[in-house]
Parts: sequence; structure tokens; C-alpha cells
Amino acid sequence: MDLDVFVSAHRAEWDRLDELLRRKRNLTGAEADELVTLYQRAATHLSQVQSSAPDPAVTDRLTQLVARARSTVTGAHNASWRSLARFFTAGFPAALYRSRNWWLPTALISTVLAALVAYWVATHPEVRATIGAPEELREMTRPGGQYEAYYSSHPATSFAAQVWTNNAQAAAICLVFGAFLGVPVLWVLFQNVLNLGVGLGLMQSAGRLDTFLGLLLPHGLLELTAVFVAAGTGLRLGWTVIDPGPRSRRTALAQEGRSALGMALGLAPVLLVSGVIEAFVTPSGLPTWGRIIIGVLAELAFLGYVYGVGRRAARLGETGDIAVSDRSSEAPTAA
Repeated sequence: MDLDVFVSAHRAEWDRLDELLRRKRNLTGAEADELVTLYQRAATHLSQVQSSAPDPAVTDRLTQLVARARSTVTGAHNASWRSLARFFTAGFPAALYRSRNWWLPTALISTVLAALVAYWVATHPEVRATIGAPEELREMTRPGGQYEAYYSSHPATSFAAQVWTNNAQAAAICLVFGAFLGVPVLWVLFQNVLNLGVGLGLMQSAGRLDTFLGLLLPHGLLELTAVFVAAGTGLRLGWTVIDPGPRSRRTALAQEGRSALGMALGLAPVLLVSGVIEAFVTPSGLPTWGRIIIGVLAELAFLGYVYGVGRRAARLGETGDIAVSDRSSEAPTAA
């Protein structure tokens, strides 16, 4: 593209669009139609310049013009409780359901690997010897030891906040850095699998696996599910870099990136619930079966949310993406 020729050919249209946007009085019907037409052309011009001759000055002018015109044409969008409610009743569950082919295999593979690590640690004394000295391992696994004291060593409220923060950070790493070909996501999964497998293996070797599961399952089912959802979303984002499909790579990354941000917002209350369970239910005086039932019910509620609300929303065409009017303008592309 010859940028100078392109600018000369379309400058009059951009100036006219700028003039219409500056009008203090209401536009006539003809002027409103003209503004819409010029807005669509400017959006196409912006896409062409960005892809063929990304000049900063021209791009900046067109970006501002398109943004102002979009605001005028579609109207300013203000967040509201209705928008938030719609997100949690349609957008977020639909996104969970549509991405299930990523996070369900992630959960299954991670669980199997954690079980293999646990078996390896429990059946090989030489492996346990590399983890810690015998007296250190006894301190970790004895009744009232480090594994059990972890859940009651801090006030419940501050512990819930700490757990929520830690889990949110792990989920954020998966969601934000998934675009780096998924490598940071695999690292987070590796750390989770290793920590879980080692804990299970050490407690099994001490003959106290039932105690450990009684402490883990109440909050761990929902907590790990949320981490697996974040990891699956991050891996999908990483794969988009490699194979964007029929979409342009830029469009695909924009769509998957918005989905990842939506997941971050939606998973926050899920992780908060698991943190509250971990702080108040796990160390409580309830019988083990009672604590586990609470954890199972929380997990079933989440899965029901995905496969009930999410499947229905997805079938109605909900994708979890933001409204079309709020997306960046894109030039048509040939298949």
C-alpha cells in the first residue's frame, strides 16, 4: 500500500466524519446515515492501515475517529447490575461449557499424574529420603503435624483471604500468560500436581491417607476445578497462537483473550467459596463425612451450573464474549 496515496484518497471522508462528530446540534436523518457510513469506512481503513502500512500518526487519528464514532453510533455503554447479572447467568456459564473440552482433559490428566506421583512417593523410601529427613517427614505427617496444623494455624478470616489470594494468583498466571504458548500454564499445573502427589504419598506412607483426604476434599474439589478451568483456558489461548483456525491470528487472540479475562472475573467468586470452605469447614469440628459432603455439594453445584445453565446459554447462542458493539472493528477477511 502507498500510504500517501491512500491518505490523499480518503482524507476528505475522515475530515467529514470528524466534522459530523463535532456537531453541537442534532444530526438530520441524512447526516446520521452519512455518519454511520463514514464510520464503517473509517473502521475498514483503520484495519487496512494497521495490517499493511502501520504509520503511527495515521493509525492514531483513525483510532480516535473510530472510537468517537462508535460511541456516537452505539451510545455510551455503562456497566450495570443488569450487565453483571447477565454475565453470571449467561456469559460466564456459557464460556465454561464451551471450553469444557480443554479443562476437563486438563483435570483428568492432572489427577492421574498426581496419583502416580503419590504412588511413587508412598512405595519408594529412597524418594521420600530426597524430600526430607525422617524426623522432618514424621513432623509433617504425625497427628497435629504440619499438614493438619496448616488449616488451623491462622484466624479463619485472614486464612480465607490468604487462600483466595494465592489461588487467584495461580489462576491469573494461567489466564494472563497462556499466550506464551501455554508454557507458564504447564508450570503451574506441574507445581500443583507435584505438591498434591507428594502430600498424598507422604500421608499414605504414614498410614494417614484418610486423614489427609478428609482435609483436602472439602475445599480441594472446587478449588482444583477452578484451577483446572483457568489452566484449560490458558492452554486454549496458547494453542490459538499456534493455530488460530479460520480467523486471523489477531482476531483469534483478541477473542480468546477476552474469554480469558471473563474467566478471571467469573472464577473469582468460585475461588472465594473454596477459600471460605478451606478456612471455616476444613478445620472445623464437623465429622469427616460431614466436611466431605459439603465439598461434594459445592462441586456438584458448580458442575450443575456449567452443564445446566451453561449448556442452555450456549445453545441459545451465548459465547461468553463481550457484545458485538463493544468489540474492535474488524475488516472482512476472505476464507
